[in-house]
Amino acid sequence: MPPWLCNTTLASVDAASTESDFIAEDAMTAEPTADIERFMQRLKERNPHEPEFHQAVQELSETIMGWYLDHDRYVNARILERLTEPDRIITFRVCWEDDSGEVRINRGWRVQFNGAIGPYKGGLRFHPTVTQSVLKFLGFEQIFKNALTGLPMGGGKGGANFDPKGKSDREVMRFCQSFMTELGRHIGENTDVPAGDIGVGAREIGYLFGQYRRLSNAWTGAMTGKAFEYGGSLIRTEATGYGTVYFTREMLATQGDGLDGKTAVISGSGNVAQYCAEKLIELGSKVLTLSDSGGFVHDPDGIDLEKLEWVKALKNERRGRISAYAEQYPSATYHAGQRPWGVTCDLAFPCATQNELDGDDAKTLIDNGVLAVAEGANMPTTFAGVQAFVDAGVLFGPAKAVNAGGVATSGLEQAQNAMRIRWTREEVDARLLSIMQDIHAKCVSFGAERGRPTNYVKGANIAGFQRVAEAMLAQGIS
Repeated sequence: MPPWLCNTTLASVDAASTESDFIAEDAMTAEPTADIERFMQRLKERNPHEPEFHQAVQELSETIMGWYLDHDRYVNARILERLTEPDRIITFRVCWEDDSGEVRINRGWRVQFNGAIGPYKGGLRFHPTVTQSVLKFLGFEQIFKNALTGLPMGGGKGGANFDPKGKSDREVMRFCQSFMTELGRHIGENTDVPAGDIGVGAREIGYLFGQYRRLSNAWTGAMTGKAFEYGGSLIRTEATGYGTVYFTREMLATQGDGLDGKTAVISGSGNVAQYCAEKLIELGSKVLTLSDSGGFVHDPDGIDLEKLEWVKALKNERRGRISAYAEQYPSATYHAGQRPWGVTCDLAFPCATQNELDGDDAKTLIDNGVLAVAEGANMPTTFAGVQAFVDAGVLFGPAKAVNAGGVATSGLEQAQNAMRIRWTREEVDARLLSIMQDIHAKCVSFGAERGRPTNYVKGANIAGFQRVAEAMLAQGIS
């Protein structure tokens, strides 16, 4: 038996037993919960001090373990264990010079998690909170998110503990060029295709791509999220937010309901939140809140398209704080140091960052009659919050399904780059809608439960896992 599956309560088990022998016997004598606990214990021993990564693996394991144990092919090939070990993690020093001439040092990473179904694909995050644990959680989630799109993309993630806030354009350029000087040797259109994420927007993508092009002496689609003028795709900026709303509309449709007339609370005020709000407004919903790290604004009159354009200018151009909204619009109030989950609503969209909605927040939303919750951000709901929504029968769309529109449109950008063509806005939006509808159908196929709303967490995890597992089996032991 491999040491990571040993347990002090199993001392009588022959040390030569295989993992498949152990799991097959255990499956007949205990609930999957026992397998999950042992699996997670050994994972934590192999990956200490990585709570975000542990949380992501725990959430997947909780929903697939019973199904996994019923598939001997996967168990015997140790697919679950293999999937929790990245193909490789690249860590590197990033030295750059600030405007005063002082040398600064940051740390960069690229986690190439699983490439069974295509080149690694996932964003770069520049933020002081970036750690290896955060990037491993994001990369792990990305495996299954990318698999759900149906496109040939493996899972990866990267970034640095660099904060672009407060830096001049020249400082950001120098950092990006230094970062790409190292990263560039590990990526490529057929190897690994990074994109943007928190802290990596159009400005940063431009500097990163420009340095990659100089180093490689070639123009290739080695990055996505590029500006339209040099190979970017229309709708890419809007895609994550739009896709979040498209998926929510599909969830509501299973209950014979729709978006028109619904009230919505949104956290965040960045790219995902802005375009989630835009599409909700276009489809007849009333958006009540937006937020940032300082607090949230509540506008009972609704944030209409005109107000939203003001928010976009505030956040994207002036890089201001959301509190200014309440100064601009007297109908709104600002709530410092708080999140918007206490505002009564029909729909909730956590679109800011991980673990921003906990069990108590979930209970508040449930008590206030929320109909659906859709994760626009990556893992924004804690495990306790997810469980509360599922147990209460709330339509709950997990991030790996709901916010897959962003990476799906990155895949569409890759396709356009490879073919040296450009699709119209309408063509890309139609493809995005079709992909989100297909992801929803996969979730329903694997997550349907008799007499209850679809368990989208279970459905998304199993659908994504199965596609990657089949690819891994076909390619042998690697």
